[in-house]
Amino acid sequence: MTMPEARPDPRRWWGLGALALALLTLGFDLTILNVALATLSEELPAGTSALQWIVDSYVLVFAALLLPAGLLGDRFGRRRLLLAGMAVFGAASLAGALADGVTGVIVARVFMGAGAAVMMPLSMSILPTIFPPHERTRAVAVWSAATALGLPLGPLLGGWLLENFWWGSIFLLNVPVVAAAGLAVAFLLPESRAADAPRLDGFGALLSTAGLVAFVYGVIEGPVRGWGDPLTLGALCGGLALLAAFTLWERRVAAPLMDVSLFRDRIFVWALGAGIVGTLVMAGVLFVLPQYLQVVRGNGVFGTGLRLVPMLAGLLAGGIATDRIVPRAGAKPVMVAGLAVLAAGLGLGALTAPGDGYGFTATWLTVTGLGIGLAMIPAMDAVLARLPDEGAGRGSGLVQTLRQTGGALGVAVLGSLVSSVYRDDLRLTGLPPDVAEAARDSVGRAAAVAERLGDPALLASARDAYVSGMDAALAVCAAATFLTGALLWTFMPGPPPRGPRPPGGSPEDASESSHEHLAS
Repeated sequence: MTMPEARPDPRRWWGLGALALALLTLGFDLTILNVALATLSEELPAGTSALQWIVDSYVLVFAALLLPAGLLGDRFGRRRLLLAGMAVFGAASLAGALADGVTGVIVARVFMGAGAAVMMPLSMSILPTIFPPHERTRAVAVWSAATALGLPLGPLLGGWLLENFWWGSIFLLNVPVVAAAGLAVAFLLPESRAADAPRLDGFGALLSTAGLVAFVYGVIEGPVRGWGDPLTLGALCGGLALLAAFTLWERRVAAPLMDVSLFRDRIFVWALGAGIVGTLVMAGVLFVLPQYLQVVRGNGVFGTGLRLVPMLAGLLAGGIATDRIVPRAGAKPVMVAGLAVLAAGLGLGALTAPGDGYGFTATWLTVTGLGIGLAMIPAMDAVLARLPDEGAGRGSGLVQTLRQTGGALGVAVLGSLVSSVYRDDLRLTGLPPDVAEAARDSVGRAAAVAERLGDPALLASARDAYVSGMDAALAVCAAATFLTGALLWTFMPGPPPRGPRPPGGSPEDASESSHEHLAS
C-alpha cells in the first residue's frame, strides 16, 4: 500500500466521530422499523404485502447500489459523494415522516436505501486515507461499534417514539442526526479520490444491479413463498446467472467495476469470510432473539431493546481487547480465537430452555458479542489493509455488498429454519382449522390467538416450539462459525518472517511493516 503521510490530520478522530454518528443512523434504521410495523398497518393502513415492501424496498436498493457507489466515490471524491448520500438519506427520511400513505413511505424507503448504499462503503473507504496503519485497528473498532450500537438502539428508540409521538417520528429522527453528521464531515474530513480511477462500467453496473436485486428478492421471498416456489427459484437462479455473467464480464473489461484480483489474495478472502460470518451471525441473532424476548419472555418493545445491550457490551470489550492484542499476536490468531468464542456463545445460546431466566440470555449474548468483536474488527482491518489506495472505494463497495448480501441470506435461511421447527413442534390438537393456521403462521399470532381464546396450553406450546426453533438456528450458527474458524486457521497465510529493520528505516517504515504483519 502507499505510505500514509508522516503527520496524519490532527482532526482525524473528530472526523471519525462524524462518520460514527452517520453510521449510527444506518444501524438503528435497520431495526427501528421492525417495532413499527403493527402501528403502520393500522395508521396508514397497510396490509401484509405493503408492509413487506416497506421493509424490502430499502434492502433491495441498498444491496444493489453498494458496488457502483464505491467506484463513484473513488472517481469523484469520497467525501463529496458521502455528503451527497447523507443528503439523500436525510431528505428521504423527512419525506417518509411526512408521507400520507403506503406509496409515499415505500418511495421514501427506496431513496433511503440509495443514500445508505453510498454512506456505508464510502465511510469505510475514508478510514485508510486519514488513519496511519498503527491506528487503523482502533478506528475500525469505532466504525464497527457505531453500526452495532444502532441495532439495539432501534427497538429502544422506536418503542419510545411510538409510545409518545406519531409513527412518522421514527423517520424524522434521522434528519437532525444526519444533518449534524453531514456538517461535521464537511468541516473535519479531507477530500480524497483516486488519481486514476476508471470510468463507471455501465454494462457491469447493470448486470450487478439486476443480479443483486433478483437474488436478494429471491432470498426475501424464500421464507414467505417457500424455497421451492417458482418465483423464488426463478429470482434466485436468475440472480445467480446475472452475477455469474457480471463476474465473467469484469474479467474481460478494461475498467472493471469490481477488482477481481482481490480474490487471488488469500488474506483478503479469508478475512472477508470472517467478516461475512460475523455479519450473518449478528443479523441472525437480532432477527430471532427479539421475538423470544417479547413473546416468550413477555417483555415490551423498549425492554426488548434494553435486553440486547449485553451483546453490544461484549462487542465493545472485544474491540478494546483487539486494539491491545493484535499488534502483539497478529490478526489471524485473534480472528480464530474470536470465532471460537463466538461459536461458544452461540452454542451456549442453543441450550436455552423455555423456563430459563434473562441472566442466562445475558451471559451468552455477552460471550457472543465478545466473539463478534474479536473476529470482525481485525478481519475488517485486514481487509482494509489489502485494498489499494487508488481503489479503496471500489474495494469497500465490494466488501459491503458481500457482507450485506450474506446478512440478508442468513436472516432468510435462519428464519426458514426457525419457522420449520416451530411448525413441526407446535401442538394444535382440537383447534379449528382457521385458528390452527393462524397459530402456525408465527409465534406472535399464536400468542394473540391464545390470549383471545383464553388457551394457556396453546400459548405454552407456541413458546416451547419457538424456543426449539431458536435453539436450532443458534446451533447451526455455532457450527458454521466453528467451521469457519478451523478453515481460516488452516488456509489463511500466517505472518511473514520478521527480519531486521533495513538500514535507515524510519519509525513509519516500522509501523507499515507492523501493519502488514497485523493483516497477515
